[in-house]
Amino acid sequence: MKQAVPVHILTGFLGSGKTTLLTQALDYYKSLGQKPAVLMNELGDVNLDGMMLGAEVPMSEMLGGCICCTIRGDLGMELKQLVDEHAPDVVFVECTGAANPIEILDGVTDASLLTAMELRSVVTVVDAAQLSERSAKPKAKTFRLMEDQIRCATQLLLNKADLVEPEELVRLEALLREWNPSAPIARTVKCAVDMSLFDRLSGRPDHRQLHESTAGDHIHSEACGHGEHCGHTHHDEKHGHDGHHHTHEHVMVYTHYFQTPIDSESFEALIGKLPAQIYRAKGILRFTDTISPFLFQYAYREMDFVKIAPKEEVPNVAVFIGEHFDKSELVDELAKLEAQQA
Repeated sequence: MKQAVPVHILTGFLGSGKTTLLTQALDYYKSLGQKPAVLMNELGDVNLDGMMLGAEVPMSEMLGGCICCTIRGDLGMELKQLVDEHAPDVVFVECTGAANPIEILDGVTDASLLTAMELRSVVTVVDAAQLSERSAKPKAKTFRLMEDQIRCATQLLLNKADLVEPEELVRLEALLREWNPSAPIARTVKCAVDMSLFDRLSGRPDHRQLHESTAGDHIHSEACGHGEHCGHTHHDEKHGHDGHHHTHEHVMVYTHYFQTPIDSESFEALIGKLPAQIYRAKGILRFTDTISPFLFQYAYREMDFVKIAPKEEVPNVAVFIGEHFDKSELVDELAKLEAQQA
């Protein structure tokens, strides 16, 4: 039998730094002359993070909805196709920050029945400042989702540690340890960690045991969202599949395609006024006052713009992710922004 391909799941709440970790891990494996592959899931209609990974990395995308809607069928088949077509040395599954990793565990372990692959780790990236703030409201659904992501981990990265006071970091580590007594915890800034971590995590844990250790929580956990519905605002509908409902009913997504370049200062002003209910935004934007397009990231009230030179035509688009925000107000503000250029 051929060697099983190691699979690592990267999870963590919106804006925690998963894509930063992923790009560093890919660079590490490429520097070793190995071939990594990626399965990436996004709630929005466009995989902006995937566009930054480079054409040499085989990638499969699952867009436009929650990964758990099609977890049993599509995820397993996508993984099988990735492995069969590209024969990678390692596969990373980066799930949307709104996904409960227990759903992903189901899909990956099912996929291992289809082809030779083995789940080696669940790495959860935790935004220290965000956990600090959300732990003040422990009954919120978002907080319970973060708790589930932490419970599932075989490795925890307490990221953006530079933005939190040392004594608060100690409290957060105690909270992580309370939820997950066994996973190693590493404090990180920009997910800077020794990437041989993934080699050590490939020590072939029994993925069946890993799966079973969380399965009971999945069946009974209120945070798993059973009895809830999924609310993706770009579909403007709520749905359930065969009686199975979804983790992130409270998470909303709005994808906006710009018809024209926009003024950069006006856009920054709009982002600066976003309500607290919008935690994450990202996009590829063309501005009237610059030549190159920019990759835009917004997380935890901080924004970042990086000049890019895409190899292919990319949309002029922004994706907003949050919890119970006023979509109509956001649509109006973006329309005003575009009208300025008319």
